[in-house]
Amino acid sequence: MEKTLVEIKARCRDLNAVREKLIESGATYVGVFHQIDTYFLIGDRRLKLREIEGDEESKLVYYVRENIPGPKVSNIIIVRTTEGEGLKKILRDVLGVKVVVDKRREIYRYRGVQIHLDEVKDLGTFIEFEMEVPRGSEDEGRKYLTNLMRELEIEEKDLISGSYSDLLRSKFID
Repeated sequence: MEKTLVEIKARCRDLNAVREKLIESGATYVGVFHQIDTYFLIGDRRLKLREIEGDEESKLVYYVRENIPGPKVSNIIIVRTTEGEGLKKILRDVLGVKVVVDKRREIYRYRGVQIHLDEVKDLGTFIEFEMEVPRGSEDEGRKYLTNLMRELEIEEKDLISGSYSDLLRSKFID
């Protein structure tokens, strides 16, 4: 499955405050998930295998995304598999592992946007917006997420340009 997303990621010092705002605003609670993302070495591109605790299906996700702090465009391809362990072993042996991201993700849906409240092992707490957009509508998606950031009081200084994998690598390499 191929799709285009506009997304933001920001540090969040108080997940409870954001959670309360979402609930008060009428956001739909989806659930809490323990996710393990294994990123593989493929240069400056991103390839990860996502495993969700309790789910028999894994997702191989390849994506190209802008590395800018504000709303960014991400083009992704997702392949679902029930052979996650075998696929992970092959990719680990052939490509090597870049980093493993272990997180607890609480998901809400609000006004067409999937909102993640993330607790990432060794990194801290974050909020992430993901909105699927038709190709050619990326600028409208950026504006929409910028307005949603203001509504939920997410400050520009807290925005992050890279992925959790980038943050973890720089934390352990520096």
